Amino acid sequence: MVPGFWLGAWAWEDVLSELRAEGHDVEAITLPGLESPDADRSMITLSDHVEAICTAVTAAGTPVVLAVHSGAGAAGYAASDRVPERIAAMVYVDSGPATGALEPDFDGVEKPMPSREELEQEENLEGLSEEQLETFGRRAVPEPGGVLREAPELTNDARLDLPSTAICTGFTSDEYKAAIKEGYAWLGGFAELRNLTWVDLPTSHWPMWSRPKELAAVIGNVARAASAG
Repeated sequence: MVPGFWLGAWAWEDVLSELRAEGHDVEAITLPGLESPDADRSMITLSDHVEAICTAVTAAGTPVVLAVHSGAGAAGYAASDRVPERIAAMVYVDSGPATGALEPDFDGVEKPMPSREELEQEENLEGLSEEQLETFGRRAVPEPGGVLREAPELTNDARLDLPSTAICTGFTSDEYKAAIKEGYAWLGGFAELRNLTWVDLPTSHWPMWSRPKELAAVIGNVARAASAG
């Protein structure tokens, strides 16, 4: 399980607990540059994030369900291109399989988490408590700028046949499908995947906090289907 921008493995704790209680073997990772506010992010690129995911997936020993949240969709999709044989299924949690750079013109060393006011304007915060938002703001780490500027390398069509599930939380699946038709690069892979399931789970952009039990149930169902197949 890979968290999105500004987050570490800690963001998945509630979902991990739910899945482990159901008997699933599950781990979350923290991507390079997001270990702490003091980490050196100046040279971190999207390729570093892809490598970290591929390393974790390969270390599992058997094909995994790879769940990626928000901005981690770019690195997750590139990892599915690199090691499709190590992935049983993909899950995009309010995320997308990016086919281009997320912010190609971003020129900063890092991108701090937006202010509370900016978050309220830009993202769906439905179901998030004040305590959760305070924890988010306190534990958030700036995103390495190089991750936003680099386009994913996609050369292996085997990724296109991986069973993939899009869990739509901050926006509905219909809104996602309309955005795909607009040609947004961060959603580009949805137009080419051959085995894609849409699931609506109305809540915030951070469902691991606002609806962890329901999110875990969807991911658990994907895992059971992957192991049965």
